[in-house]
Amino acid sequence: MSTPAVTIGRAPRRPWYRREMSAGRFAFVMNVPTLLCLGLVLGYPVIYAAYLSVHRVGLGQLRSGVFAFNGWDNYGRVLEDPLFWVALKNTGIFTVVTVGSEIVLAVLIALLINQAGIWTSRVTRFLILLPYAIPPICNGLIWSFLYSFQFGFLNRILFTAGLIDNPINWAGNPDTALYAVTVPYIWRTLPFAIILVHAALQGIPRDLYEQAAIDGANAWHRFRHITLPMLQQIIAIILILRTAFAFAVFEEILAITQGGPGDATWVAAWYSYKITFSPPNNFGMGSASAFILTLMIAAIALVYMRLIYRRVTL
Repeated sequence: MSTPAVTIGRAPRRPWYRREMSAGRFAFVMNVPTLLCLGLVLGYPVIYAAYLSVHRVGLGQLRSGVFAFNGWDNYGRVLEDPLFWVALKNTGIFTVVTVGSEIVLAVLIALLINQAGIWTSRVTRFLILLPYAIPPICNGLIWSFLYSFQFGFLNRILFTAGLIDNPINWAGNPDTALYAVTVPYIWRTLPFAIILVHAALQGIPRDLYEQAAIDGANAWHRFRHITLPMLQQIIAIILILRTAFAFAVFEEILAITQGGPGDATWVAAWYSYKITFSPPNNFGMGSASAFILTLMIAAIALVYMRLIYRRVTL
């Protein structure tokens, strides 16, 4: 007597919307709306600016909506403009001074509050973080009052202390104007670097310092051979971020000097702004200058990242 064959069927597959997702896929799905919004908010202006940069666009063309294609002409005109290179030179000086000062001051202040153990104080945290909470344009207006030639608080302090006989026109002198703008910018952005360096200091094992002290290393040797190497990665991150932001400085320039006196404080972002919104309102050339600035920032960031990668892999 033959046994009938038993057919075992497959279990019915669940619909795709009822299947269990991995943690990574679930996180991606949850972030899709945010990514789409960012793509629309950030992507569209960039694409439209790229379109304008290869067209002849003025007020007349904006009214008519008809833009004549001119290829790379706008980029060529920007690169041939002597004022662009003046702005680029000022931007380089501004970036080197501000970023270098921020890193040095951030390390010193972070070491101080880490050694003294005063970071837990609410007053300390409030005073350190306060400048970072002030909007850039408000920060510029505050410092413009401090720098005022006749009624500025800075001149009054120096005059009272007997350090000067006549008031100094800090923001109106071509020799001091650019450096006068660096001070409020450093004051506003320094807390960001302090927080990162202090967090990195908290992650350094105390055992390393104790062993070095037992071996006879003084404070300078402990800083040079333990603290500084352990801070290299966070310093590199600060260097990349602060360089990118310093290259795009605008608000302090607008509030304190408006690019003057002459072209003493013309920086790259101010150049793009003036080319675009000052007569004859060349929107195409302004977009081209902004893209050139973006490419320069991206190139600098790639160089920094390559150097960091080399140090990590060695």
